[in-house]
Amino acid sequence: MACYIMIAIIAYAIGSISSSVIISKKMAGFDVREKGSGNAGSTNVLRSVGKGAAALTLICDILKGIVAILIAMILGWIVKEVDKALLVQIAAIAVVIGHTFPIFFGFKGGKGVATSLGVLLLINWQIGLICLVFALVIMALTRMVSAGSVLAAILFPVLTLFIGQDHFIVDGNYFVFSVIMALIVAFNHRTNISRILSGTENKLSFHKK
Repeated sequence: MACYIMIAIIAYAIGSISSSVIISKKMAGFDVREKGSGNAGSTNVLRSVGKGAAALTLICDILKGIVAILIAMILGWIVKEVDKALLVQIAAIAVVIGHTFPIFFGFKGGKGVATSLGVLLLINWQIGLICLVFALVIMALTRMVSAGSVLAAILFPVLTLFIGQDHFIVDGNYFVFSVIMALIVAFNHRTNISRILSGTENKLSFHKK
C-alpha cells in the first residue's frame, strides 16, 4: 500500500509543475492563466505568448506524463510484490490530476491532454500514436483543439479493446483505467463541449492575440 501512495504523491507532484505558467512568466512576463481562455495549457500559450513558448510547453507537459510512468515502472521493478499494472495506472491518473489541479499553482491548471499523451505513448505507443494522429486530423478539419482532444480521449478506451497491451499494464482493470482517463479529459473540456454544441467554440489560430 505504501508504494501505491508514494507513486500517487510523486506523480501528482510532477503533474503539478505547471509548464505553461513558468514558461509564460519567463518568456512574456505574465501568467498565461490571466490571458485568453485562462487555461494553463499549450493552446492558450500559443494564443497569448507565441509558437515557440507553446511548443516548449507542449513538450514539457508530455514529458511530465512520460516521467511519471517511468518512475512507476522503475518502482514496480524494484519492489517485486506490488501490482505493476496498478502502479502504472495510479501514476497515470495522478499525474493528469496534478496537471489539472496543481498544488504549486493554486489548483488551477490545464486540461491534461498533452500529459495524457505522454502517458499513452509510454504505456502503449501504438494507441498513443493512433490517438495523436486522430486528434490532429480532427483539429485540422474543425480547427478546434478541444474537438480533437475530446474525441481522441474517447477513442482511447475503444482502442484498448482491439490493440494488444504492453506487459506492464495487462490486467483486468485496463479498460476501466482507459475510461477513467477519457472521462478526466472530457470533464476538463466540459465548457468546450458546451461551446462546440452551441457553435461558439474558439477556432485554432497560430497568431497570438
